Amino acid sequence: MSAELTIDPWVRAALRCPVTGAILVDATGPDGEPELHSTDTERPLAYPLRDGIPVLLEGDARAL
Repeated sequence: MSAELTIDPWVRAALRCPVTGAILVDATGPDGEPELHSTDTERPLAYPLRDGIPVLLEGDARAL
């Protein structure tokens, strides 16, 4: 069962990529699980969700 991204809208709007400062958008990873994708064109990164919580750590991100 995949985790759902259920974050208050005002918090969701404030989330940014900690590496580039780019906006993060909802996406689905290669495993079918929800994740957040950075919109940075030079260094796009994907951040996982663990138990429905975004893990915004550079070491846990994967390149897109």
